Parts: sequence; structure tokens; C-alpha cells
Amino acid sequence: MERYRQTIIDAVKKLIPVDEIALTVPPGPEFGDFSIPCFPFAAVLRKSPAAIAADLKDKIGDLDFVDRIETVGGYLNFFLDRETVIRDTLNEIRSKGSSYGSSGRGRGKKALVEHTSINPNASPHVGRARNALIGDSIVRLLRFEGYDVCVHYFVNDVGKQIAMLVLGAEGREDVTFDDLLGIYVDINNRVKDDPDLEDRVFRLLNKLENGDSETIERFKRIVDICIKGQTRILGELGIKYDVFKHESDYVAGGITNEILRRLEATGRLERDSEGRLVLNLEGYNLPSRSPYVVLTRADGTSLYPLRDIAYSIDKVSTQSDVNIVVLGEDQKLYHQQVSAALDLLGYKAPVSVHYSFVLLPDGKMSTRQGNVVLLEDFMREAVAKAAEEMAKRHGDVHLDTARAVAYGAVKYAILKVANERNVTFDWGSALSFEGDTGPYLQYCHARINSILRRVGGELPSAVDFSVLGEDIEYELVKELAEFPSAVAKAVAEFSPHVVANSVYRVAKAFSTFYNQCPVLNADNPKVRDARLLLCASVKQVLGNGMSLLGIDPVESM
Repeated sequence: MERYRQTIIDAVKKLIPVDEIALTVPPGPEFGDFSIPCFPFAAVLRKSPAAIAADLKDKIGDLDFVDRIETVGGYLNFFLDRETVIRDTLNEIRSKGSSYGSSGRGRGKKALVEHTSINPNASPHVGRARNALIGDSIVRLLRFEGYDVCVHYFVNDVGKQIAMLVLGAEGREDVTFDDLLGIYVDINNRVKDDPDLEDRVFRLLNKLENGDSETIERFKRIVDICIKGQTRILGELGIKYDVFKHESDYVAGGITNEILRRLEATGRLERDSEGRLVLNLEGYNLPSRSPYVVLTRADGTSLYPLRDIAYSIDKVSTQSDVNIVVLGEDQKLYHQQVSAALDLLGYKAPVSVHYSFVLLPDGKMSTRQGNVVLLEDFMREAVAKAAEEMAKRHGDVHLDTARAVAYGAVKYAILKVANERNVTFDWGSALSFEGDTGPYLQYCHARINSILRRVGGELPSAVDFSVLGEDIEYELVKELAEFPSAVAKAVAEFSPHVVANSVYRVAKAFSTFYNQCPVLNADNPKVRDARLLLCASVKQVLGNGMSLLGIDPVESM
């Protein structure tokens, strides 16, 4: 539909000396497919909006895809030629197949996406999964557009939380990934009540940063156990990483000390009353309570912001056309501070994509307090619930199908919500085979598979598009035609929910079409052939959209 939009806008711009033309979708089909409100032109042309609309109707000329133009008050309404829209859209989908929806704007360009980067101190909980799912979908969107994407994971292997875990695991030779959460919660509670224990934590960090080999090996052992466990779980969801960058590399290589020297040269590096090195960021439009960012402890050991500045500079060196980092909304101020520090050093910060929380019915989760729902347990429960639901419908259940449905349900329930809004996860709605859910998309896809199997997967080579005359057929095609615009918007805004919402509208329109319009039992062969091609086009778009969300289509349900 974007081509039609732009052609109409260009035609009107030739007649009116304005920079912006608002092309809207009318509230109902009786007002056409597109509408231009002429009220903004009244001051320029010194005419009434109704008169302007009438003049434009007479002067705009013939557009080959427009059936007719009507005016209602100050609105200029365009009714597209249905056969043209249907023919253009279905032929384009058939021609482009799995690339339908891609503009190819990323070809020859590079992108760097950092996501997840959770502390390697325990198995990830469901709340942390939103970062990974959004990041993975953004990676898929960029690759779909043609970008050469490198996916980064920044490993916080020298922070206080890791030192606590190292101390908590002291004397234990058989530590497993499953042990880490319990060890972390226990040591966290003990440190709260024991200042001497906290001192031991800081002494460990000091020894680490000063290159003590035994301490380095102790940290490496714990971090490796955790990273392998975390990436195994995320890998089961189809989430992969290309590069793991460790904070310790920037410390051991002297890079953080070099950055401190460069910041000192700006005249903004100060030592506070506690003996810490802090960076004065006054003038950077930060909240008045936060003009300083702390870079080191009093003993000289580095803090996360200093190491993150070093890593961000490293990322800039890749000269990527797109450089983004996915962060929780509680990291907005922190990202502003790091961005200001980078600006002082002459670097442009990565673009941040912020997201809100995943909530369960009883509220927010905390790894420190131990009141979490682990992602691994959550995934296991999702598979069990999906298998139970499918058994009710079909009797037998294939585990691979149950897993695809379960993971798709979890992903869709999270990704369909705009990044800036909280997700409150509810099992009942997420696993439903009806409504705005992942299983609903997979079910529509499987239903079309069933139709196409009955004709041996063969599609007609030639189709008479004029026989697709039902209103719902046209409405369904328009949803298919909007998919490329949805992809473009999702990429521009780094917002996967735009794609999720688009494919849901396609699935919903298909369900209405399927209930109203016989396909295999159509009254004549021409209608049957045209509807078969329409069904195959819907399947293609659903498949493309689900792939961008990381959801596996299923052959049957």
C-alpha cells in the first residue's frame, strides 16, 4: 500500500505548495481507502476546505490504481481499484516469497546489536527474557532488511555481584549452574548483616584488578559456568550471540586506566569526599540530582560505568551503520550518563532501546531476593501446558510441536506489547488458540497448510483476480499489502510489536475470510484457484512475520 500512498501524496504536492500532506485511513470503507483532510491547506490557499477538496478532485488527474475520488466536506477520499490492489499484492508476495516485506535498505551495511548482557550470577528469570526476546527480534528484522548484523553479549565478570558469588562458592568444587541462584541469594543475605564479609568481597575485586592469577581463575570458573548455562537456555529459544566481550579484558589490558587519563584531561574528573573518582557531567541536561557518575571505588577498583565506556568505545570502532543496545527502562538515566561521558571523549553513544518490565500476577521479580520465576522452569511449564491443551484437541501430541507452540506463546505474549509498556504474563491468555496469541497465528498457518495439502501443494499458474469480489477478500489483501510498511516501521523504531500486531490483523482477517468464503468447495474453478493463491499468500506473510518474532510455524495442530 505504500506505493499507492506515496503516489497520491506526490500528485497532491504538485498542486499545493506545502511540505507535508496528511494521508489517513478513513473510519469506514464507505469513505474510501485513503483520505486527505484539506483543512490545513485553507490558510495557504485562502479557500474553504470543501472548495479545496473539490478543486483537487478535478485537477489531480488519472491514477491507474484509483477507481474513483469523492469529496465529503473538506475531505478528499480515494477509492482504490480493488482488482489492481489484489493483483499487485498477490503477485508481489508470490514473486518475493520469504523476502516479501523486506525493503533491502540494509544491503551493504553493518549493524551491531548488544542485548541480554545480564549478570552471570544465576539462571535468568522471566523478566530478563524480555531483553533477549526484543534484542533477538530486532536482529531478525535488521537481517531481514539486508544488514550484516553482529550480536554482542557484554559479560560483567568483574562486578561486586560476581565477587559475592565467587566468595559464596568458596570451598565448593562441584558447583553447577543450577546451584548458582541459591548460592547468590544466600551470600547476598549474609553480606547485608556482616560488614567483614563485604570487606572480603571488595578485597577479592582488588586482587582481581591487580592481576592475582588465583583470583582471576576463581572468577573465570564461576563466570564460565553461568554463561554456558544462560546461553544454553536462551539458545533453546533460538537466541544466539556472535561475540562475547568480557569487562575483565578492558581492565586487564589497561584500557580503563587510559580512559581515566583521557577524562582527567577534560578537567571534569574529580575525587569525591569518599575518595572515589567521579565524572562531572554538568551541562549535559541530566537531572539535577545526577550530574555526577561514579567511575571507581575509593580503593581504585573500577565500577561498571567505566568499563561500559571502554566497551562502548570498542563498539564504535566497528564502524557499524547501526549500533544499538537494549536496556531496561530503569537504565535510562544511566545510559544518558554514559552517553555524556562518551561525548566528552568525542564518541557517539549507541542508540538505546528501552523496555519495561515483565510482571507476573504477584508482581515484579528480584534475583537478589530469590523471588523469581526462572526462565528455564517457565519454558518447561509452558511446554507441559501446551501439550495438555493440544492433547484435549487432538489426543496425541508431538513434543516438537508442543515445544514450538509453547515457546511461540511466550515470545508472542511478550513481543506483541510495545517496548515501553509493562507485560503482565497470564498463562491462560498466552496459550489460547483464539485471539491475539502466538498459538492463534500458528493455528492459522497450520490450517492453510491443511488446505494446500489437499491440492497436493500445487498452486494455479494463472489466476483471474477479478473473481475475488467479496469485501472480506479485499480487506484481507489490504492487510497483506500493509505488511512491508509494518516491517519498515518496526525497523525504524526498533519495535517488534509493530510486526506482531500486523500479522495478528492478517490472521484475524483470514479467519473471517475462511468462515465466509469456501475455498476448495468454491462455486467455480476460477474462484477456487484465486482463493487458493490468496490462502498461500496469507501463509507466506504469516510465516515471514512469525520468523521476525522468532516463532516457529508448525505444519499441523
